[in-house]
Amino acid sequence: MKEKRLEIDKAEPLLLFGFNDIYLKRIESAFSQTQITARGNQVLLKGEDADLDSITRILEELTILLNRNGNLTENDVETVLALFSSGDSGPRNQPQGSNHTILFTPHGGSVKAKTPNQAKLVESARRNDIAFAIGPAGTGKTYTAVALAVAALKSKQVKRIVLCRPAVEAGERLGFLPGDLKEKVDPYLRPLYDALEDMLPKEKLKTFMENNVVEIVPLAFMRGRTLNSAFVILDEAQNATALQMKMFLTRLGANSRAIITGDLTQTDLPVRDISGLAQARNILGDVAGIDFVYFDEGDVVRHKLVRDIINAYSNFYDEDTEPGMSKRG
Repeated sequence: MKEKRLEIDKAEPLLLFGFNDIYLKRIESAFSQTQITARGNQVLLKGEDADLDSITRILEELTILLNRNGNLTENDVETVLALFSSGDSGPRNQPQGSNHTILFTPHGGSVKAKTPNQAKLVESARRNDIAFAIGPAGTGKTYTAVALAVAALKSKQVKRIVLCRPAVEAGERLGFLPGDLKEKVDPYLRPLYDALEDMLPKEKLKTFMENNVVEIVPLAFMRGRTLNSAFVILDEAQNATALQMKMFLTRLGANSRAIITGDLTQTDLPVRDISGLAQARNILGDVAGIDFVYFDEGDVVRHKLVRDIINAYSNFYDEDTEPGMSKRG
C-alpha cells in the first residue's frame, strides 16, 4: 500500500472532516482498500495510487464547497463522492445508487440524480452561480432543480427559494379565467407546487410560503426586485422573451444562485418574439460562472413511451414538412 500525506490549509479541518470525522469515514467506506487518518490539520492516506488520487480530488472539491457555502452537509459529501469511482480519478459517467442522493423526502424516500445529465446538473449547480438545463420534457430538469433548491435551504446555504414561470397567456386570455390573480396564475405554477410537496412536509411548506421563505410567482412579478441569499429557479424559460430573460438574470443579489430550465422545442411565444432562452444560450456561453447542461431523450424518466414520442417529433422537425404544415404549431 502507498502512503500520502495531505495538509489542510485552505479550510477549517473540523468543518471539512465532520463531527467525529464522519465525512472522512464516509469517504473511506467508499474506497474499501483505503485507510484515512486525520491528525490535526493533516490527513494520512494509505491505499492504491489511483484511490489516493481520487480521495485527494474529493477533499479538494469539498474544500471548494466548504469555502463557498460556509458549511458542509452529508448531501454535499454524497454528491461529490458520486462524481468519483474507486480506482478512477475522473468523474463518474453514471450516477450510482444512494451516492447520488440530493435530499431525503418527508416520506422516507430520497431524490437522486437518475441519469448522467441530471448528475451533470447537480455538479454544475454546485460549481456555478447560474446553471441552464436545456432539453425535452420528462428528463427531470425541473424536479432536479427544485430538489437542489430545497437541499440548499435545508443546509442553510440560502435563506429562501424563489420559483417562477412565464405565464404566456398573461394577456387578454388570462383575464377570461375565473377568480382573482392568484387563482388565474396558479395553473401555470402547479408543477412547481407538485415538486415542492414531494420534498417538504405539508405544514412546513405552508409555513414557508406564508413567511415568503418559499415563493412561487409568475416571471412578470420579478421586475424591480433584488434577491439576496436566495436560490432562484426559472422554469419553462423557453417562454420568456429576451427582455424577460435579461430582467430575470439581473435580479440575483449577493450569495444567490439560479437554475434556468427549458425546452427549446416547445416554445409558445408568438412567432415575432425571440425566446430569451435561445438568445441567452448564444450570448452567455463564454461567461465564467454560467454553465449550460443539455438533456436528451436518454434522460427521460417518465413513461417509456415519452422517449419514443420525443424521438418521433425530433425526426419530424428534422425533415421537410408537407405544404401548409407548420413545424411551430
